[in-house]
Amino acid sequence: MLDKFIQIVSKTVSLSSVDEGLCKQHFEPILVPKNRMLEEESNVPHYIYFVISGYVRLFSYDENGNEHTSHFNCPPGFITSYQHFINQTRSNENVETVTDCELLRISKNNLDTLISQSPALKDFSIYVLQQSMTYNENRSKELATLSAEQRYLNLITNYPGIVHNVPLQYIASFLGMNAKSLSRIRRQAIK
Repeated sequence: MLDKFIQIVSKTVSLSSVDEGLCKQHFEPILVPKNRMLEEESNVPHYIYFVISGYVRLFSYDENGNEHTSHFNCPPGFITSYQHFINQTRSNENVETVTDCELLRISKNNLDTLISQSPALKDFSIYVLQQSMTYNENRSKELATLSAEQRYLNLITNYPGIVHNVPLQYIASFLGMNAKSLSRIRRQAIK
């Protein structure tokens, strides 16, 4: 798993053998079965996760107890309740595996150490943050300006594996609609 992570990072920044050793020292590979809670609301997130394979979601509950999925991590990439992880504050979000997953995890202290010891990994963390900000801006714009059907079509175009691996109620919540509306849109899209 770490070798795949190093390959992915190396596409963005040049890693020395020392950098690779630091990754191996600070990232912990784990295998997690589907439907397992990685981080729970009301707690300070312990880790940020890099998804090698599988699907992970970030979700919260509203005042009526309804789940609202705010993010999926389609591999590869990072996921956590980022604001709370970075600030080490209690989160109002949950991180849960949707499928069986191969993950790398790193604690805040280890991430800080890694970034302070490796300029290349610091550059990579800035790159990841920039990509995340771009993604979030685009997602906000889509939710505000696109129809439900357009949001669904964009999702399956950009992440075609998601409909085969993630339950429809999670996808509907992520797209800002109910499951019945998503079923209707899917039937129309097939025609």
